[in-house]
Amino acid sequence: MNTALQELETLPVPERVQLVEDLWDSIARSNAEIPIPRWQRDEVDRRKQNYLRNPDSGRTWDAVKRDILQSR
Repeated sequence: MNTALQELETLPVPERVQLVEDLWDSIARSNAEIPIPRWQRDEVDRRKQNYLRNPDSGRTWDAVKRDILQSR
């Protein structure tokens, strides 16, 4: 393990989580092209086609979120 990573592991977990969030945000701002594996593209296409064939099969984010929160 490299020294920088060892130093990061000494930080409290909330600080490390914040660093990860900041890192993701910096990647998003960079407009860099991140390669998407073929299998992920195929899965998105499959799900889209399923939705187009049966648009009532999905659920809203609000409904899913409510179910998750109620199951706690």
